[in-house]
Amino acid sequence: MALVVRVRFKRASKLYDFDPNGLDLHTGMRVVTETARGVELGECMSGVMEVPDERVVSPLKPILRIATEHDLDVQKRNEQSEKEAFDIALERIAEHKLEMKLVDVEYTFDHSKIIFYFTANGRVDFRMLVKNLAGIFKTRIELRQIGVRDEAKMLGGIGPCGRPICCRTFLGDFTPVSIKMAKEQSLSLNPTKISGLCDRLMCCLKYEQDQYEATRKRMPRVGKEIITPDGVGTINAINVLSETVRVRIAVGDAFELREYPIDDCQRPGQQEQPEQKDGQKDAQGEQKAERRERRERGERRERGQCGDKPERGEKPERGERAEKPARERGERRGERQKKGDAQNARPAERRPKDEPAAEAVQEMAVEAQAADEAVVVREDVAEDLFAAEEAAVDVLEDASVDVLEDASVDVLEQETTLDVEELFAVREEDGLTDLL
Repeated sequence: MALVVRVRFKRASKLYDFDPNGLDLHTGMRVVTETARGVELGECMSGVMEVPDERVVSPLKPILRIATEHDLDVQKRNEQSEKEAFDIALERIAEHKLEMKLVDVEYTFDHSKIIFYFTANGRVDFRMLVKNLAGIFKTRIELRQIGVRDEAKMLGGIGPCGRPICCRTFLGDFTPVSIKMAKEQSLSLNPTKISGLCDRLMCCLKYEQDQYEATRKRMPRVGKEIITPDGVGTINAINVLSETVRVRIAVGDAFELREYPIDDCQRPGQQEQPEQKDGQKDAQGEQKAERRERRERGERRERGQCGDKPERGEKPERGERAEKPARERGERRGERQKKGDAQNARPAERRPKDEPAAEAVQEMAVEAQAADEAVVVREDVAEDLFAAEEAAVDVLEDASVDVLEDASVDVLEQETTLDVEELFAVREEDGLTDLL
C-alpha cells in the first residue's frame, strides 16, 4: 500500500495522485507540487489515503509545500498576466492572418512557459507566430490545438437544461457517447435536441444508460404476448422510466389499451417454471451426481488408477521347450533358403492395379525406340544424298566443255537445280533440315 493525496489544478479537471511527503494535508488545502510541466499550484481534493501499489502511476511526484500567502499572490499575478497575453496573441494572430481561434492562455506557476490553447479546422503553420510571441514574452511558448469539447469545457456556458454545462462543473473526463443511447432512451433524434454547446452529443445521455439497460432486460419486447390481471394481451409500448407496459387487450368485440406495472404482469409459461423445477429437482441432482461420477472415473482411468477393471492374475509358467535335433533344424533352414532363391529368380508378378501403368510405360519405351531408329534411317538417307550430289558434280566437271558448250551448260544447270530441289524436298519430308 502507498500513501497518496489527490490534487486538482483546474476547475473540473482530472485528479492526480501525489506523494504527501510527510505533510498533514486535508481536502481544500492549496499546495505547491512538482509536475511534468514544472512547479504548479493545485488544490487537494482528498486527504492522505492508502492506495494499492497496482493503482499507483509511477513515478509518484512529491508535494513540495503547503501554499503560502506569497504563492497565492504569485498565482493572482499569473492570472492577470494571462489576460494581457491573450489580447497580445489575438493581435498577432490577426497580423499573420492565421485561421485559428484562440481559446485560453495559461502561465505556469514559475513563469517558465506560456501555453496558448486554440481550435482550427485543420493544420496551421504558426512557426512565425511562435517566434513573434517568444520575442515579446521572452519565455518558452507552446501552442496546443484542442477539440470542440475541450473548448466548451474551458469557456463554460448554459446547457439546454438551463444549468451550467456538466463538463465545466464536475466532469473530469469525457466519456464516449453514441446515438444508440438516444435510441434506447426513446429520445428525439433531432440533432438540435440531443446536442450540447459543443455540437456533439450531450454527455448526460450516459448518466441513465446503465439503468435503461438493466430495466430493459427485465421487460419484454414490443409485440410479445403477456399475461395481465385482466387476461392475455399484446404489448404495444413500454416505459422504461416508470417500468410500465401498455398492453392491447380484447374486451368483448373490441380492443383496449391499458397500462400495467411490469411487476403485475407475467410472461407465458412463467408460472409453470417453479413447479417444473420443484418436480425435476431430484432428477437433476441424480443426473449431476452421475455425470460427476463418470468424470471422476475418466480421470482415474487417464492416470492409470481406475479400479473398475479386475486385476489380472499371474501368468502360469511355461515348461521348457524340447530341443529339436540339429539335423532337423538344418534341413528346415535349407528349405527356407531355397524358397527365397526361387522367389528372387522368378520375375515379380504385377498386381492387377499396376498393370495399366506398366503397359503405358512399355508403350512409351517402344515409341522412344522407334523414334531413335527413324532418326538413324534419316541420317543414313541424308548421307547417301550428299554422296550422290558430290558424285554428280565430279562427273560434270570431268566432262568436256568444248563439245556443245552452251547446251552442256544448260543441261548442267538444269540437272544441278533438279538435284538440289529434290534434296531439299527430301529434307523437308523427313524433317532433317535442322539436323543437316
